[in-house]
This record gives sequence, C-alpha cells and structure tokens, in this order.
Amino acid sequence: MITPEYCQTMARYNAWQNDGLRKIIPALAQEELSKDRGAFWTSIMGTLNHALWGDMIWIARFDGGAATDVHLRDSADFTPTPAVWAAERFRMDARITLWAQSVAAIDLVGDLSWASAALGAEVTKPKGLCVMQMFNHQTHHRGQVHAMLTGLGLKLNDTDLPFMPE
Repeated sequence: MITPEYCQTMARYNAWQNDGLRKIIPALAQEELSKDRGAFWTSIMGTLNHALWGDMIWIARFDGGAATDVHLRDSADFTPTPAVWAAERFRMDARITLWAQSVAAIDLVGDLSWASAALGAEVTKPKGLCVMQMFNHQTHHRGQVHAMLTGLGLKLNDTDLPFMPE
C-alpha cells in the first residue's frame, strides 16, 4: 500500500509545513490564537495542539516510544503556550523523521491493534493504512489552521508537495 519512501517524503513535508507555523505562531497574540473560530477544535491553538497530540499517539504506536495519557477530549489543551507548542512540535517532527528514515517495507505490512479512545473499543487495521492516517490527519488539521491564519490576513508559505524544498 505504501513504501518507506512515502513515509520519508511525508515526514519531510510535515516538518517543512510545521517549521513555517513555528515561525508564525509564537509571534501572534494569545487572544488571536485562542479565539473560537468555529473550527472543530475551536481555535488555532486548539487545532495545533490536537494535531500534535494525534502525532504523539500515532508515532508511539509505530516506534514503540512514549505516548501521552492526555485524553482525546483534552487534546486541544495539550500544550499550555505557543512557545511550548513550538518546542514540542519541533521534537515531534524530529521523532517522526527519525522513524521514517528507519522504517523498512516489512514494518508497513500486517495489522496494528490498539484501544481507541474515540470509539471506546479495540481496533485492528492495516499498518499501512494507519501510517497514512497519521500523515493525513496532520495535513487535514494544518489545512484548517492555514485557513484560520489566512483569515487573519497572514501570507503563509506554499503548501504544495511539488514545491517542497529538496
């Protein structure tokens, strides 16, 4: 379904996009970041925190490293400040990149099982599908943040994969 090269490309894309956000977010006023903008996770920070939380949950399933005991319902408050979010985002992107650089084709086949807090049940899905979900989840929520930031009149970096720096 997917390859190690796909994982490496998407990890690079994730880091590139988040690097742009890390440069913008700490410079914005807290009231702009926490304002309810009608998004599913309410605000810019709520959405960024949820995406970071999701990455931690998914990558822990793939690399066997630390996860979090923060519940899905509390993921919008995952980090207390934009500066903490930026630092944690940087660390998470490095973790995802390291995993992607070491993943082998065999690591992407078979099933992955976990206890889903969202469904309140044990779930088993193909590993490749789960990896795609992690990257899709990132892109989806960054798109929401991009729209909210654009609504503030900010000019953000390109988001197209073909224009990602080499």
